[in-house]
Amino acid sequence: MASSSQLFGRRRCFSPVYSWNGHLTGSVYTILVILLCWVQPSWQQKDALNDFCRRWGHQTTVIDRQLFIDGGMVDWNPLSQNPSNYSNSWLLYNDLNTSPAAVGMPQLQANLSKNASIPNVSGGVLWGDEVNKRFYLFGGDNFGTWPSSPNLYSYDMLYNQWEDFGPPNNGVTSVSYGMGVGISDLGQGYMLGGWQSNASIPGWSGPPIATNGLIKFDYQSGTWTNNTGPDRTGRAEGVMLYLPASRTGILVYFGGIQTPYNNQTVVPSPMNQIYVYDIQSSQWYTQTATGDIPGDRRRFCAGATWAPDQSSYNIYLYGGAGFGANASGFDDVYILSLPSFTWIKWWENAPGDARPHNMLSCNVVDGAQMLIVGGSFPLDQSTCDSPNSWGTHNLNLNEPVAGLPWNTYQPNLTSYAVPSAILSVVGGSPTGGATMQSPSAGFQNNDLNVYFRQKASAVNRTPTRAITTATGSSTSKHSGNKLASAALVGIIVGVVGIVGILAACFCILRIRKNRAHVPEVSVPIVPTYAAGNTSKMHPQRPDRSYDPQNPHIAQQRSKSTYQVLSSHAPYAVELAGTTSSARNYSNINADGNPIYSPHDEGVPPYTSNWHHPNPPPQNQKHFSPISSHPQQNQLSPVPTELDAESTIFSASPTPTYSTLGRMTSKKITPIHETYYST
Repeated sequence: MASSSQLFGRRRCFSPVYSWNGHLTGSVYTILVILLCWVQPSWQQKDALNDFCRRWGHQTTVIDRQLFIDGGMVDWNPLSQNPSNYSNSWLLYNDLNTSPAAVGMPQLQANLSKNASIPNVSGGVLWGDEVNKRFYLFGGDNFGTWPSSPNLYSYDMLYNQWEDFGPPNNGVTSVSYGMGVGISDLGQGYMLGGWQSNASIPGWSGPPIATNGLIKFDYQSGTWTNNTGPDRTGRAEGVMLYLPASRTGILVYFGGIQTPYNNQTVVPSPMNQIYVYDIQSSQWYTQTATGDIPGDRRRFCAGATWAPDQSSYNIYLYGGAGFGANASGFDDVYILSLPSFTWIKWWENAPGDARPHNMLSCNVVDGAQMLIVGGSFPLDQSTCDSPNSWGTHNLNLNEPVAGLPWNTYQPNLTSYAVPSAILSVVGGSPTGGATMQSPSAGFQNNDLNVYFRQKASAVNRTPTRAITTATGSSTSKHSGNKLASAALVGIIVGVVGIVGILAACFCILRIRKNRAHVPEVSVPIVPTYAAGNTSKMHPQRPDRSYDPQNPHIAQQRSKSTYQVLSSHAPYAVELAGTTSSARNYSNINADGNPIYSPHDEGVPPYTSNWHHPNPPPQNQKHFSPISSHPQQNQLSPVPTELDAESTIFSASPTPTYSTLGRMTSKKITPIHETYYST
């Protein structure tokens, strides 16, 4: 079959057309030509469902049984024809009331609004507000464009529209890949740590800095608070979750990276060090966990659920990237059970079948299942991630069947029964009654003993606006006098004229945008400056140890810790309804000599910590524990991960996902919002 470009090529725009009485006038002919030229590029754009190959770096949340997926990066299928990474400009959602038999996962939808004024970021957080039917987008890194004002944005579910709430105040600045969690019952959003860099903050000129504060946003009052973290150490790329213990709840944080030496050296945050924040008292506590301690990791995801009587709170962790010799990461599931603070190894893929998986998201649905979306597979550079199910996988949090916790998604599975692997450690039954109510060596601070014996009361928040369904329609009686034919023709001509003008504007803008987004992989979008010529340099984008948006290409180690960018910050543009692409950047050493491009011939293997902003796609092995899907074969270089003990971070970090915990208003159920927090 001929392609649309063959059938409707540009020269076809000039074919004869007929007028109103058999021959269209020249003006109408011109309008149709413009309309056809405007429509044509849209046929060449990607389809978020049918062309899907991989996604990573996104942020998610669950509201009204809809799993929203915003931002991040995508690769298109087939990889051989789409050798670039693209920013995801769609707002997608999985319908959690569905699970088509042919897919086995909730149906993905791509019919929501997101215009070009809303940034497409990676490593931000979605704070869900189930009471007011909206979520807030905060933070994140921009890809291929300079960041605009770090505003707070909100998506309104009722009216399918976005709102700009302006920049934060009280000293709050945008961060990326921090540990974020939204609590709908309390009407609060939190973000711990995260990176500040020129990918997230306008005008930033230095290397990235890992922050140590705890940001709080109040949904109702719109106020921001910048509280202290556990200590003065910068932190990022771990997870933080909400648990309904204590009087109004607690936040539990672990994993990721920390920068204890003036932000110069990145080291792992030990997985046996668990940090607890009591919301009501605003106090931090540290507790050492025991059991089967997971390997140190970052860019993993996790979600929380609990026994019906809340005698045990169980945090399920999946995957992640590692450090040093284990840089490729993990393909395993661990459970952290509280208040015993015991790690339990629940599942691990066989060594020969392992597919280390990081830069993904986790969302717990009704306390019983955890949907894992997207991610990067650094050891496999050839296949798409379950394209038939759009990179969605499901972990059954109950007793595993035949030893395998992976299963198809079940919309009607809405209750949690504590599995035997946890019961063998903490005691009790599937419905609760855990007997191990403290760590084996006791609590390091007795306040934790008090908090875990309390249950947070469900708060019945009331909406701050009218919650209605837009189903109203208006009717009117027809006038007894019909319009005369001449008047009707006049109206038609006027409307057509207006449409023609608008179409011409759209056509011009569309052509300009398409030209700006052609993925010319071999051509940089910024100039290469000669040695010593720094007069036109824009504030530089620093070296990444493991680029969160491009995790698959490690570049040659050099003296440079910076990347030269264009003297003019590019405008954020969007191919209407589809993705925005970005081209390559030119890299310059400190001595002014160019760094090899990943697309050059004969270049030695990359070993540097810098990762190209737009390398060949992160080809991944399809990961599906329960079924096989069509695979795409396209090879790309395997990345070199950073050495955690000696790497200097001088640029934006790598992401990790953290799950945002949330309770419903009347019944405490663990439905979690996940964001990217490497």
